[in-house]
Amino acid sequence: MKPFPKTSTGIVGTFTGFTVVFTVSIWLLVGSGLAWGNAADQKQLVDNAKHTIESFMDDPQFTWFQDHVKDAKALLIIPQLLKGAFIFGAEGGSGVLIVRDRDSNNWSNPAFYVLGGLSFGFQWGGQASEVIIMARTDGAVENLYTSSFKLGGDASIAAGPYGAGIEGSTSANLNADFLSFSRSKGAFAGISFVGVVIYASDDSNEAYYGKAIRPLDILTKKSVTNPHADGLREAAKKAVQ
Repeated sequence: MKPFPKTSTGIVGTFTGFTVVFTVSIWLLVGSGLAWGNAADQKQLVDNAKHTIESFMDDPQFTWFQDHVKDAKALLIIPQLLKGAFIFGAEGGSGVLIVRDRDSNNWSNPAFYVLGGLSFGFQWGGQASEVIIMARTDGAVENLYTSSFKLGGDASIAAGPYGAGIEGSTSANLNADFLSFSRSKGAFAGISFVGVVIYASDDSNEAYYGKAIRPLDILTKKSVTNPHADGLREAAKKAVQ
């Protein structure tokens, strides 16, 4: 008996089915990196954020960041951002935002955020990264006070320079509202932060501070505090001294 011929429709259907399954699997992986409304989880996230900023300050690959973090108006620290793709891609993770008082160099208590995005194009692989997104303009910080916004749409973002110089960067990159810096494990190609949505995690903020609270109340009005965040705030203050 002759085998059935492989029609183009069959091949496309098989490929599409595989891609859908792969993408769903990635979203499940990404979802595992998100922190929800559990106080212990939020404390661990803050501790991990402290470790992330300390490790960036000690890494010789981030001397530009180390020299210019004093110019940051705010830092969004994501201790674990997960990415994965096969044609379709997904990325996501939880982070904390701290805003700097330019007069005292003191940093605010953290507000909790979640990042997530989908993409399509030539991309493959998987990656876990530590990420710091530096807000460099007043407009960038204002965007972070909203419930959600899209990077590259509502605000510009570019990859920050590595090393001591600005190799691979342009004046347009350095004038972006946000600069991103990442330390990665794993191989990945063809994806960026453009199109990623950042939104406030009300459940996480409530879990950490013990009552419903909005990011603006935490970051500017300073309506609540949590002594547990003192280690993170001190590490950030040390970074800009």
